Amino acid sequence: MRDIEARVVRLRFIGNFLAVLALAGLLTGAAAAAEEPARGPVTNLPLPRFVSLKTSEGNARRGPSLSHRIDWVFRHPSMPLRLTAEYGHWRRVEDREGQGGWVHYSLLSGVRTVVVTEDLAELHLKPDPGTPVMAQAEQGAIARLGACDPLWCQISAGGQKGWVPKTALWGVDPDEVRE
Repeated sequence: MRDIEARVVRLRFIGNFLAVLALAGLLTGAAAAAEEPARGPVTNLPLPRFVSLKTSEGNARRGPSLSHRIDWVFRHPSMPLRLTAEYGHWRRVEDREGQGGWVHYSLLSGVRTVVVTEDLAELHLKPDPGTPVMAQAEQGAIARLGACDPLWCQISAGGQKGWVPKTALWGVDPDEVRE
């Protein structure tokens, strides 16, 4: 009888051990998947990502079709938007305040822009606060996004160009680097 009980205990131990190994394997796989960005089912591009408004007006709808009601209207051409989902010809987007909805893909552009979030943000000659200030940008200004290093981004607007701390911009991820 003790022999049978000992085998049962060993089998439980082996079963638990295998379950732990399987769980560890699943966790490792989940961690690897978490490191890789999600991809859009239509474009296979990373989600979320930033895009810009191609037109001077874009209706954001409650759902991905013309039959859904309009919840929001974007009215600033080149405005940066965070694209969070894809469905057919529709893209779910939001602005820096979280407002948005589903927009037809033809109203969006892959051209990268940013909104200046700091009042009178200084555009420096180089990505260094010790370099000369080339211009200043008002809060809410929309600028074209150029290169970015871990802390600074180059932007251009109104014929002016310079480097701004990434923390003064919306439309670029904190860890994003661009050449």
